[in-house]
Amino acid sequence: MPSLVSKIEAILYLKGQPLSLAEIAEFADCEKKAARKAAIALMNDYAHRDTALEIVETNQGYTLQLRESFQGLVQKLLPAELGVAALRTLAVIALKKDPISQTELVELRGSGAYQHVQELVQQGFVRKRRQSDGRSYWLQVTKKFHQYFQIDKLPKQLELRLRDIPKDEEE
Repeated sequence: MPSLVSKIEAILYLKGQPLSLAEIAEFADCEKKAARKAAIALMNDYAHRDTALEIVETNQGYTLQLRESFQGLVQKLLPAELGVAALRTLAVIALKKDPISQTELVELRGSGAYQHVQELVQQGFVRKRRQSDGRSYWLQVTKKFHQYFQIDKLPKQLELRLRDIPKDEEE
């Protein structure tokens, strides 16, 4: 039977996104206090390993991620070929805590957003699923987005609001 530390490592690996202590405890089927102790032990273990990965605590929770020193390698091996307009559209989708409807996105960003969404889905940064009434789609960022852009590492001063993102006139 795997130890709680190993179990939490597996959970963080499989989820691929920051998890709160409550979520970790629920997935590991343990108390929050035990989950915190095991998460700290895991962080400590990774801190002393010569590995490309690390466990960090962010505002959103604990996460298993690539060390900062390997980010150049990520950019080299997995470059995102997105234009400024598509990046702005991606930012609008990412800033929504809940999925955003494609209709609302088009109202915010203009009709060019349809092409941006197609491009973002192809690159794996956005997931698209049909709404229950079948009229539009729900859009939200994927695990790849979180891993690639590491938004949780940005300083609080950089947080944006949707109204701060300009609508492109011609795209």
